[in-house]
Amino acid sequence: MKIAVYGKPSNPTVFPFIKEVFDCLEKYGSEVFVHIDLYYFIAEQPDFSKNYAHFSSYEDINGIVDVMLTLGGDGTILGTVDLIRDSGIPVIGINFGRLGFLASVNKNDIEEAIKALVNKQFTLDERVLLELESNPPVFKNINIALNDITIHKRDNAAMITIHAFLNDEFLNSYWGDGIIVSTPTGSTAYSLSCGGPIVFPQSGNFVITPISPHNLNVRPIVISDDHTLTFKVETRSTNYLVSCDSKTETIDSSSVFTIRKAGYGFNLVRLNNESYLSTLRNKLMWGLDARNY
Repeated sequence: MKIAVYGKPSNPTVFPFIKEVFDCLEKYGSEVFVHIDLYYFIAEQPDFSKNYAHFSSYEDINGIVDVMLTLGGDGTILGTVDLIRDSGIPVIGINFGRLGFLASVNKNDIEEAIKALVNKQFTLDERVLLELESNPPVFKNINIALNDITIHKRDNAAMITIHAFLNDEFLNSYWGDGIIVSTPTGSTAYSLSCGGPIVFPQSGNFVITPISPHNLNVRPIVISDDHTLTFKVETRSTNYLVSCDSKTETIDSSSVFTIRKAGYGFNLVRLNNESYLSTLRNKLMWGLDARNY
């Protein structure tokens, strides 16, 4: 199996786990491709091989690798969206972070997970992506999000006004700190912390969640993912922010943004011993009686 490994340079506490990952990939006969940033990082370590092929772009892996393995947290998986694009390469994450909704493999289960992966003991969990359009373009047209697209004010700025349209019909005007449009995948991320609902991955929905709204009668809205959303932004400040997952740009004028479902999806690897429900229960600690603690 041809496996691409993606991650960022890490702190020394995770060195043993990164080493275990590469040892297990070699043990089970995988052909390994390492992202260039991680490659230079491990090349400086005395116990790592220097003989891995490396990659830096979509063109380097499209049609070549079978699976992408990420080392980090959920943010690391989000960072693969621009690399994978429409290639369909499935992604599995080993969690070196904290919560780990997407990077669901515990760092203490590395060998078991890699063995299952190379033996193809997994299913694919396809997730919907969001696409952002604007004029002028933002993010150099690399404008796809797995979790959410957010329009929000700067920390020290006055509130902004966002006029929302659903399939070109006026929906509402939001006064506040901003607005989040999340996929079901992103419903357990920023949207959840702002009071949005948890939406199951294959529900066919998006969630519109206001951030600290000044008009207190507005609430999060769940809409079908075949709808197109348009937002017209007004602000008394000189600029505001637009985020596409972990990418953020500063916008210095009133603009119009269109958000819709992307024309392709994102494949997460689900090992046969896990499910979305089990991940949800474990990460949110549902069903645990904490009254005696």
